[in-house]
Amino acid sequence: MSSYEFLDAQVSQAIVGSDKKTADELRALIKTLNSVMPAMGYEPVSPDQEEFLAREFEVRNGISMGLGAVVTSDDFEPWLDEAKQNIDPFYWKRYREHLIRTGLPKDVVIKLDDITDKTLGRMGNPRQDRPFDSKGMVVGHVQSGKTANYTGLICKAADAGYRLIIVIAGIHNNLRNQTQQRIDEGFIGRDTGRMSREGRSNRRIGVGLSDDRNVPVSLTTTIDDFKKAVATTNKSQIDSYKVPVVLVIKKNYSTLGNLIDWLKENSSHGDEEMISQPMLLIDDEADNASINTKYGKEEVTRINGQIRELLGLFHRSCYVGYTATPFANIFIDPDQEDDMWGEDLFPRDFIIGLDAPSNYFGGKRVFIQGIPDDDSEPEFIRYIDDNEDILPLKHKIDHELNELPSSLTDALRAFLVARTIRNLRDQADKHASMLVNASRFTRMQGILRTRLHEVLDDIKNALRVNGATGAAADLDPEIAELKRIWDDEFSTSEFSWPEVRAALYNAIASAKVVEVNSARNDLDYSSSGKQGVTVIAVGGFSLSRGLTLEGLTTTWFLRNTMMYDTLMQMGRWFGYRMGYDDLCRIWMPREAVSWYAHIADATEELHQELRLMESAKATPKQFGLAVKSHPSALMVTARNKLGSGKKTVAVGLSSSFVETARLVSNGEDLQKNRSAARAFISRLREEGYSPEKAETVTGGYLLKTVPVEFIDDFLLAWVNADESITTQIDPLREYIRKRKGDELAEWDVHIATLKTGDVDTSLGWPIVPITRKIGAFDLERGFMSIGGSKMRVSSRGVERLGIPEELALEAEAADREARSLPADTKANHPGKIYREVRERPLIALYLVEIKEPEDKHIADHKDFPVKPVIAWAISFPRSASADEKVEYIINTTKQRELFGDPDIDEDEENVDEQ
Repeated sequence: MSSYEFLDAQVSQAIVGSDKKTADELRALIKTLNSVMPAMGYEPVSPDQEEFLAREFEVRNGISMGLGAVVTSDDFEPWLDEAKQNIDPFYWKRYREHLIRTGLPKDVVIKLDDITDKTLGRMGNPRQDRPFDSKGMVVGHVQSGKTANYTGLICKAADAGYRLIIVIAGIHNNLRNQTQQRIDEGFIGRDTGRMSREGRSNRRIGVGLSDDRNVPVSLTTTIDDFKKAVATTNKSQIDSYKVPVVLVIKKNYSTLGNLIDWLKENSSHGDEEMISQPMLLIDDEADNASINTKYGKEEVTRINGQIRELLGLFHRSCYVGYTATPFANIFIDPDQEDDMWGEDLFPRDFIIGLDAPSNYFGGKRVFIQGIPDDDSEPEFIRYIDDNEDILPLKHKIDHELNELPSSLTDALRAFLVARTIRNLRDQADKHASMLVNASRFTRMQGILRTRLHEVLDDIKNALRVNGATGAAADLDPEIAELKRIWDDEFSTSEFSWPEVRAALYNAIASAKVVEVNSARNDLDYSSSGKQGVTVIAVGGFSLSRGLTLEGLTTTWFLRNTMMYDTLMQMGRWFGYRMGYDDLCRIWMPREAVSWYAHIADATEELHQELRLMESAKATPKQFGLAVKSHPSALMVTARNKLGSGKKTVAVGLSSSFVETARLVSNGEDLQKNRSAARAFISRLREEGYSPEKAETVTGGYLLKTVPVEFIDDFLLAWVNADESITTQIDPLREYIRKRKGDELAEWDVHIATLKTGDVDTSLGWPIVPITRKIGAFDLERGFMSIGGSKMRVSSRGVERLGIPEELALEAEAADREARSLPADTKANHPGKIYREVRERPLIALYLVEIKEPEDKHIADHKDFPVKPVIAWAISFPRSASADEKVEYIINTTKQRELFGDPDIDEDEENVDEQ
């Protein structure tokens, strides 16, 4: 442990349970503790490091985390509050101290305490003898602390009386090993990697450093998964379950089978004690391989059956699944309306949504807040558009790679400069990682590793020879390229180029390129000195799900799947980036950016739905149905059953928002849509809805109480792009038709126009067209994706139009409260909150001037639109008959063409394709 880390821990310990300190009090405490460091065997840190630590603590103390939402079954019986008087919180107390000692903000620890209480209280009471089999789910965010959450739950469950705890930790060895290490630190307190033959370890770590009594028995280690022979040998340790027994196993058919056989063998030999113990099963990444799809690989269904069989062996069991991507989870099984509520793993007892802490670097920060509405340069995203001639998105296993795309070498340089700036910020003792995820083939991953190693060596050699020559160093071609990257990316940081150049070589001298896949795993964050590890990790699916890359700063991501769960789980760049989030950069294809933005919106809406259902005291089944019928479900329906032909999917449009982010591109159909819009506006004028009588609102005009027939006739005349799945006209008109006599009888109509610019009157209304980008690649495929990186036509806030101000303000206040946001904080409210209070549906009509793609030759394409095109969006209010659905048609061939095949990876199949 470095001096800085030791001082950090001492300060954390000193402020546990104390009132929040002022800036001066905090700095005085740090100075005092730093002055006595020599007596504790550590060198004092510098005054600059004292100040940096003070600022870091100020950031931590300002970090907040909402409690999340809780949806519970009708037959929930509270038991925890009454039982607490007889529970000794031994394991939780030392874990809580460990979290604070390692720098987790106090507010986050307090909220973690609360949310794990809510979870435990909805599990079965382990001190009751009657049988139970409770099932629940915790919905978090990618890389947002789910492991810390379920480690806390494990500690509390052990305190309450659960005596057998099984953690199923993903489908890969490296993820299982990493999870075991986290359980060692947070629950066991010993390094299981140093187990003796008797199954004991004397090396204390994590929670064991403060109190190493009552050490749980672990039947797995950081080296070895579950083995029947080892478990039988160590069975004597269990000692009538005076301490908990824990296993961290891989989600693998053989491993689960061995565990089930071992449990059955013990019970068949008269030892009923084990299966009589209350058992908690934590299913990490519960959307991966646990789902009973019945459409995909046989392995998936077998694992689902094994988990259910494992639970069925115990008289008292609780299953808690953790996931960040429930859109592709057990909720979405379009052909089985009833079976999902049976004995499957559906969380019938509770669903809990975790709010990410305010310093979480996630989809919302990167793909919503970080991408300006005016299509200017994103804050964190950089585009890959130079790979096709060198490393195509779709390439064969024997593809030759003799050079790297320029964007990849730029990403490497950005990582090295960022590492240097972090060192200058006194973060030299922290790890720093770069992720390169560009191919599913282990052979190609190995080649990429070699090529990157060659480039890294060239950079190191240039810095070693010329890096210390001052300004003359910039004449070296490699150093000149590093300066170019600093100019482009980091010139606004607090350090000048001469300062960065002088520190570069020492900062990156130990940097290395490693490979992480089914063939090899060279990723190792153990450091023998005061210097953190600097690593460029090249891999595939192993780097895409669950595995944490410490200090991830730079990513070069080239994958072609568009499946929601795979995309989000590939987002290893999400997480916590304290003190260096401004240095993070992500390179990816433009199309992938638009999908991530869409998923980020859908995920925010999902958590909002949980909050609404908690307020309405809805059940998990009702929430499952709501997610299952969400329009975004259309994007993932094909995940488990991509056959040929067409499928129908039942979708609910209550409280939904749909827009034409994809348009037809041929001139004839574009003209038909212009004619439909012109007829719509002409009819409005004829009925007295003129520009002079319209209400002027942000972004244009607003007309109120327009008859539904006007909207229905406009939709009837609309030519929809096949690629715009959610705006299929027949299901929309069917939904409207069923409600046209009451709740959808009258509409608000928004005609969008900019404040300044050339007025277009071709539709019979004075409109300054909005401007949107299109994807050049999509135009080649026969349609237009409009809205740039966000793939959005509408500007944020359009759904607020037409809502009385007092209702809008109440909805926003409720959203702030639900997310624990201070009243004076500027919030980006989700459109969902406005739909809940909207009295009439809203249709927004857009005249869109297409911005010429950057690929100039595309402008010569026969389908490039010269005139402004028409687009629209509809915001439906919450329906009184919300459970009614309409049928959408999915062309599975088109689905595969748009969203790609399910991403079969070398590690997913556990086969090396070489």
